Amino acid sequence: MDRQVYYRRIKRKTKWSSLAQKVITLVQAIRLKMPRLGTRKLYHLLKEQLRVLGIGRDKLFSILRANHLMIHPKRSYRVTTNTYHRFYKHTDLISSLQISRPEQVWVADITYVGNRKSNNYLALITDAYSKKIMGYDLSDSLSVQGSLRALKMASKNRSYNQETLIHHSDKGIQYCCDLYQDQLMKNGIKCSMTQGYDPYSNAVAERINGIIKNEFCLEEYNVHIDPLKKIVAQSIEIYNQDRPHLSCSLLTPNQMHQQQTIKIKTYKNKTGSRLEPTSS
Repeated sequence: MDRQVYYRRIKRKTKWSSLAQKVITLVQAIRLKMPRLGTRKLYHLLKEQLRVLGIGRDKLFSILRANHLMIHPKRSYRVTTNTYHRFYKHTDLISSLQISRPEQVWVADITYVGNRKSNNYLALITDAYSKKIMGYDLSDSLSVQGSLRALKMASKNRSYNQETLIHHSDKGIQYCCDLYQDQLMKNGIKCSMTQGYDPYSNAVAERINGIIKNEFCLEEYNVHIDPLKKIVAQSIEIYNQDRPHLSCSLLTPNQMHQQQTIKIKTYKNKTGSRLEPTSS
């Protein structure tokens, strides 16, 4: 090998190693707050800084892949819904509804948080248009009280009080019971429920559950419920304020919630029978 070629190769390798380390430093700074944020969203947040370094999207993927920093999705399923009860199950009001503004539809769900030794349940209420988490509650029980606290928080956080609002959920006993239905009526909120057991029926709520639990690593904290509540509160604040959404044209939930002109991206469910809003 020619001596000039040899030293040129070493210089090039040193240059790219230094550049890659700068990129990794930028990525790690964001992942301190959002530990499992995906590469496309990282590229959106770091676009200007990467442009200065001469790094494009594909090169960012290559650097993260080479340094084992790509995020691999986790899949888990735990049942938190009891539909075998005596309460009335409402009809589905959003199956053919085009969601076009914030606080048109809220989706609600309960998800399991923690390890097998610590049974904690996170009740979330999310705006289907902006993907903003409007209300939440973490408790060690599946009783209706946790869902009620989440609903009351969401009601206090409303920005468009004069608009018609639909609350959509599964047919769990927490949402069908009289206490919860009375609270919906008190706030002038219409009730809608899924008709089948297909997760696509409440796709936005299921997706937000996964984002909060997996991207913020909530199930990796082996702590009691009081410190876990603080972690959940911080995670949701970061999610609403800083995390961009693909379905919201890479706006954050707070930014998306403050306007009504952007059309959300949608996808067809597996049966192709209707459109559902995406939530990535």
